[in-house]
Amino acid sequence: MTTANIHAPLGAVSVLRLVDTFYHLRDDLVEWNENRKTRIALSKLTSAQLEDIGLSQADIAKF
Repeated sequence: MTTANIHAPLGAVSVLRLVDTFYHLRDDLVEWNENRKTRIALSKLTSAQLEDIGLSQADIAKF
């Protein structure tokens, strides 16, 4: 058995890290956009409507 059979090809780990970084970036962007949409929708509600769902105007910034 040679070491070539045990180790990943040169640069494979770097490529996997790069791909992983792009997947995480995509996930972060999707989460940011969902939070943005939530903030927009909540900001259109009145204080009374927010109170009905247990939130206040200050809570909107947490999303």
